[in-house]
Amino acid sequence: MPDSTGNCDFIALSNDSYRLLLDEVGAFVYTTDMVGRYTFANRMVLQLLGHPLDYVVGKDISHFFGDKGNEALRETDERVLRGGETIAREESNLILATGELRTYWSTKKPLRDATGQIIGMIGISHDITEKKRLEDKLRRQKELLDALVDNVDALIYMKDANRRFLYANRRMADAFGCSVDQIIGSLDVDLMPAEVAERFWQQDQKILANGQRHACEESLVDASGRLRHYWSVIIPWAGPDGTPAIIGLSTDITELHALKEELQRQARADSLTGIANRRSFYESAEHEFARSRLQGRALSLITIDIDFFKKINDTLGHPMGDRVLQEFVACCQDALRTEGLLARTGGEEFCILLPGTDLDAARHIAERIREQTQARRIAVPAQELRISASFGVAGLCDTDERFETLYSRADLALYAAKQQGRNRTSLLRSPAQEGASSSMT
Repeated sequence: MPDSTGNCDFIALSNDSYRLLLDEVGAFVYTTDMVGRYTFANRMVLQLLGHPLDYVVGKDISHFFGDKGNEALRETDERVLRGGETIAREESNLILATGELRTYWSTKKPLRDATGQIIGMIGISHDITEKKRLEDKLRRQKELLDALVDNVDALIYMKDANRRFLYANRRMADAFGCSVDQIIGSLDVDLMPAEVAERFWQQDQKILANGQRHACEESLVDASGRLRHYWSVIIPWAGPDGTPAIIGLSTDITELHALKEELQRQARADSLTGIANRRSFYESAEHEFARSRLQGRALSLITIDIDFFKKINDTLGHPMGDRVLQEFVACCQDALRTEGLLARTGGEEFCILLPGTDLDAARHIAERIREQTQARRIAVPAQELRISASFGVAGLCDTDERFETLYSRADLALYAAKQQGRNRTSLLRSPAQEGASSSMT
């Protein structure tokens, strides 16, 4: 029990062996009476306070720490002394002598006499100021890094050798339509279709095996169901314990990919009509010619000229000439449906390549287009314009060594159709024939 001077009966703790033990525990150990005055302090506490024990005993924390900034300490002490609680928590002390704020992990519990009556408090504190500063520094660095990687216009992730995500930034989470916490710890197969995850995993295994940085274009359907394209750089990495992993940075190039495809389409398409241009047609024709010869399949070619097109341009102007070309292409597309490759190979010149189509079937297709063209009416000021076209048809022969041979034969058939009065279909059945073997009007 406290004596008349307020000192706690602390005979056991005053024992030299106990004092030595408490001085060597590597923590701040002290006791107080019921009003918060020190009744004992070990060497670490005395060094902190800067006074010997006989000076410290009998004084409360305000004498050493001041009142300002230490209200929380008083509240905690009251809970222990009045409420009998045992409290373990982080605390901060403002040292009055130095003006320094230090942080501790403290455990405080009530001291009781033999009857169980609370007679004071014992406190054990570990100085975690430097640890706290380091934690705060690391936290700020992490917040800065998170802000940086979350605002980079790319998906950033880390995945271990067991296909489990170790890290993901916010853009990665947005792409999958979930939170970062949901991604971390998940397997790739949990977040994307199995076949897609397997494709990525095969690539990841190669990177982990060869230890080489890898860059490539990748595609993935995002949370909204849109196919997006990424330029990905994937780097092998080993953790502090040597555990292998990969770090990926995927930049969204969907718009660039669409632009590239549009430029490629424009490079292969006629700007006026939207169908294949001459260059694109000949590339496809060479490929189909070689495949048809190799497989022994039929292949037919229709060459076309719009009749008297120059006269239309000269009398009605080029805008009307452009409209005639567009109307004719519409006739061809209506008649062809999904058959063959239609291309504009010159001003008013067109070709239709028909893989798997024999000569007679090709002739019927040409006639269908010719009839639809002849039936077309185009409104012009004060009149209706009728258009027609001439068609030459030829089919692949065993003796054809190059596509140009087939094209020349179809061109001869077209010449024959024009010589015979236009608005008709002519065809050549074999290379030996010098003129059109038959024609239809």
